[in-house]
Amino acid sequence: MATTLLSSDLPGLALRHRGKVRDVFDLGDDKLLIVASDRLSAFDVVLPDPIPGKGEMLCQISNFWFGKTASLMPNHLTGIDVASVLPEGVDAALYAQRAVVTKKLKPVPIEAIARGYVIGSGWKDYQRTGRVSGIALPDGLRQAEQLPEPIFTPSTKAAVGDHDENIDFDTAVKLAGADLAEQVRDATLRLYTFAAAHAAERGIILADTKFEFGTDETGRLYVMDEMLTPDSSRYWPADEYAVGTSPPSYDKQIVRDYLETLDWDKTPPGPRLPAEVIERTRARYAEALQRLAGIHVD
Repeated sequence: MATTLLSSDLPGLALRHRGKVRDVFDLGDDKLLIVASDRLSAFDVVLPDPIPGKGEMLCQISNFWFGKTASLMPNHLTGIDVASVLPEGVDAALYAQRAVVTKKLKPVPIEAIARGYVIGSGWKDYQRTGRVSGIALPDGLRQAEQLPEPIFTPSTKAAVGDHDENIDFDTAVKLAGADLAEQVRDATLRLYTFAAAHAAERGIILADTKFEFGTDETGRLYVMDEMLTPDSSRYWPADEYAVGTSPPSYDKQIVRDYLETLDWDKTPPGPRLPAEVIERTRARYAEALQRLAGIHVD
């Protein structure tokens, strides 16, 4: 049965950042320990109920993709055993599948998004302007329709509580510099194209995904944070896909749909989730892990 970790407690390690899902600890020198908790956020609010084992599943999906794409793009993993950096007395088994030791990198100040289909905020922008992130798209596209080719649609990195905003490539250049912005665009589209082909072989459509990149002291670019997880990507079962609809996805859509039925104003504190919603969400993550990476969890 999956272990549950709502919040990591590692005495003696300096907590650098506690995000919506991940806890980041400083290991000194040039390394970090990143722990994927079982916290779940929806509408930018962390909910009181965790999804048991979610962090382990997300971490394993990321690690699968980091390994699969290492020849396309260097990543932040060091290969150092997590147990070797944990404080004495901490249950190493609790962290073995949900934590990684990574390089400490300087984050690129833009979110790197690849879209192969017009959906989500891209669909809203297209309906309003015929463009996404300044890129003109063909007339007459319908919701969830495949684009002629994948596009790079960066966004801002919003402060906590704010929403990221789609930006055009010129704005990305202003934020990151021309050389880095071009490297990020090329890497984003290369990784997306590779991953979409792998997913398609397994009956899954990768509609869009968001990457995080960082640079080391020499300026070399790495992909980092999480990679091609159901939280950072829109995965659709190919057999449930239909143009003109919003296809079901392998993520927390079950939770969002439930929350939309409540009289909740989408501000903290978040409401409790019924056991049935938690279990269905857990099963969705487990199915994504099995279909994409061939890893089965009970």
